[in-house]
Amino acid sequence: MNFDIQAFQQGALAFLLAFGSAGLVLIAFKYLYQLATPYNELKLIRDGNQCAAVTLGGALIGFAIPVSMSLSQAHSLAEFVAWAVLAGIIQIITFIIVRTLVVKDLAARIERGEFSVAIYLASISIAVGLLNAASMTE
Repeated sequence: MNFDIQAFQQGALAFLLAFGSAGLVLIAFKYLYQLATPYNELKLIRDGNQCAAVTLGGALIGFAIPVSMSLSQAHSLAEFVAWAVLAGIIQIITFIIVRTLVVKDLAARIERGEFSVAIYLASISIAVGLLNAASMTE
């Protein structure tokens, strides 16, 4: 079996484009998600608040799941970005619904370090991400 350097280079270029694009949409989502939260995750995390880390981590995982699905399903970069934007909107809307209808004192409880709320929110984010990914059809 021979190593085809040209095929590898083409595949590596496609990989880097896909991985780089996914990384950029993940960073953009993280920024927008943090704008939607009523507390400052980075400050809380820097201050040692593990609940803020769990909720932000859950949101990132919940977003990365459909992003990875859209990478494998999309036929173009524009289509990938469109699916990623839709997935991000759904994640942020989910957070807003949980914060306003289900756990109305969410911000205060995260800031106090209540793990039950952090685990609940992270679990919802991941569950929504799984459903989001499974719903992506052609």
